[in-house]
Amino acid sequence: MNNSNDMYKKFGISEKVIDFVSSVEEDLRDKFSEVDKIAEINQYKVLSAMQEERLSDTHFNWNTGYGYDDAGREVTEKIFARAFGGEAALVRTGFVNGTHALAAGLFGILRPGDGLCYVSGSPYDTLEEVIGIRGQGMGSLIEYGVKYFQVELKQNYASNETPFDLDAIKDTLEQHPEIKVIGIQRATGYSWRRSITINEIQELVNFVKSIKPELIVFVDNCYGEFLDLREPLDVGCDIMAGSLIKNPGGGIALSGGYAIGRKDLVEGVSYRLTCPGIGGECGLTFGQTRTMLQGLFLAPTVVSAAVKGAMVCGETFSRMGFETMPHADMPRSDIIQAIKLESSERLVAFCKGIQAAAPVDSFVTPLPWPMPGYDTDVVMAAGAFVQGSSIELSADGPVKPPYNVYFQGGITYAHSKIGVIFALNELLKEGLLEI
Repeated sequence: MNNSNDMYKKFGISEKVIDFVSSVEEDLRDKFSEVDKIAEINQYKVLSAMQEERLSDTHFNWNTGYGYDDAGREVTEKIFARAFGGEAALVRTGFVNGTHALAAGLFGILRPGDGLCYVSGSPYDTLEEVIGIRGQGMGSLIEYGVKYFQVELKQNYASNETPFDLDAIKDTLEQHPEIKVIGIQRATGYSWRRSITINEIQELVNFVKSIKPELIVFVDNCYGEFLDLREPLDVGCDIMAGSLIKNPGGGIALSGGYAIGRKDLVEGVSYRLTCPGIGGECGLTFGQTRTMLQGLFLAPTVVSAAVKGAMVCGETFSRMGFETMPHADMPRSDIIQAIKLESSERLVAFCKGIQAAAPVDSFVTPLPWPMPGYDTDVVMAAGAFVQGSSIELSADGPVKPPYNVYFQGGITYAHSKIGVIFALNELLKEGLLEI
C-alpha cells in the first residue's frame, strides 16, 4: 500500500474507492492535457486584458459615497469587457447573484409588448418567476406585458449535431414578429442534457439573424466561462450575464455578477440595477476590485481544475453503472456533471460525502429543504469559503425522481477529486453501492 492510500485510510476511506478513482484518473490523462491547453490560452487572454488596461495597485483603493469617478470600478469593467469580447461591461457587487444579473439584463432590454423566446428549452428554475411562468404578483416580465415563448431542444441530440430545433425556431419567429430577444441557457441547469457549445451557439446566432437581423441574442453564461477558447460574444451574441461566485470569480470574489456585451444594451441593464439617469455612474465596489480581478486572473486555472474534477466524477459513476451527463466523449461547455442516482437515499448520501470533503462546515449534514426559487425540496452540499460559491466544490439536486445530483466546482483539482472519493465512499459506507 502506498503512502497516499495510507493517508486516505487514516480518514476512513476504503482502499477500493481510492484505487477505483485513481484508475479512472489515469485513463483520463490525455483529456486532461486538452483542458490544460484551453486554460493556458484563457490565462493569456485575461493577462493581456489587464495589461492593456494598465491595471495598477491604485485601482484597488476604496471609494466612498456615491462612487463617482471610481477608477478601480471603471478599470475592472474595462478588463472584463476586453477579456470576454464585449463593448462594455457592468461588473458589480450590487448584483446579489447570477439570477439578479440575468433578470436585470432582461428587464433592461425588454419593454411591454416585446417578446422573449428561450430556444434552449425551459430556463433555469429561478428564472421562471422572473419571467412569470411560475409565481404571481411579483412584478415579472409577463406581468409587465412581455410575451414569453419557448422552443424545446431536440430530444437525445448527438454530440456532433446542433441541439437547437431550427425549424421550430424559424416557425416561432415568423408567427410572432414581436419577439425581440432570443434567450439561450448554455449550462444544463437541472435538466438532463449536455451543455451547449460555443460552435452550436454560433450556428444558432447566424441562423436567427439571417431571419431577423435586429434580434438580440441574450446568453445565460453561468458555469460556462473559460470552458472554451471563445465566449458567446465572440460568435455574435449581443449580451451575456452571469455570477462572480461561479467561474469568473475564481473562488476569490466575495459576491456580485456581471452583464457584458453591446454598449447600449449594457447601459440599459445599468438603469435596472440602479435607476434611469444614474445607471452605471454610481455604485460603490466596497473595496472588492482586488478580489474581483484576482479571482478573474485565477479563473482559467480554477475552471480547468473543476472541469477535470467533473470528468473524473462522471467517469467514476459511469463505470459504477449509473447514467451520467455528459459522457466522457461528449463536449463540455460548463463545469456541471450530472448523475442519475435513482433514489433519494443515494442523492442525500452523495451530498453528505461532498459536505464531509468541504473545508468549511464539514461537520454539517445536508438535508432536503424548500430552497427559495425552486418548486421542490433541494438537497445541497456546499461547505465553501464564499457561501453559495458554485466554483468551489459543491453538489446539489432536487429531491424528486430520477434523483439527479449535479456535481460542480473545486478550486483545485485535488479537492475536486477528493470530493469524488468522499461521495463514493459515503455511498459504500451506507450500503447503497458496491464496488
